[in-house]
Amino acid sequence: MTGYAPAEAARRSGFSLDTLRYYEKIGLLADVGRTAGGQRVFTDDDLSWLVLFRCLRDTGMPIAQMCRYAELAREGDHTVDERRELLQQHAARVEEQMLLLSRQYEHLREKIRFYERLPGPAAGQPTATRSGPAVSR
Repeated sequence: MTGYAPAEAARRSGFSLDTLRYYEKIGLLADVGRTAGGQRVFTDDDLSWLVLFRCLRDTGMPIAQMCRYAELAREGDHTVDERRELLQQHAARVEEQMLLLSRQYEHLREKIRFYERLPGPAAGQPTATRSGPAVSR
């Protein structure tokens, strides 16, 4: 079993040391080992959890749901259906957000193309301010 000091676990996971401490405090990370001197030692299993937590956090899952998922996982195999359902619901929310972002991104690109088609100021001429609803939006 490989052990990682907190700084190495933070580096590998992309989380700050404060976040690692917080995740341990709220029970997201459970049973983090300690050296004889009391320093936390993270295992490969802990890092696997952190990879999952990174995915869930980056995709907008609330901490309470992350805690619920971790709690269910620790309860054992009889919670597989509930864990799958929790992840499926989250995936559906992520998909909705991706579709929204895709539409908004296309709108943004359309607006950039609009401005790229406008004639630029003549060389050496001060930039005139354009007005009117078609240009200002």
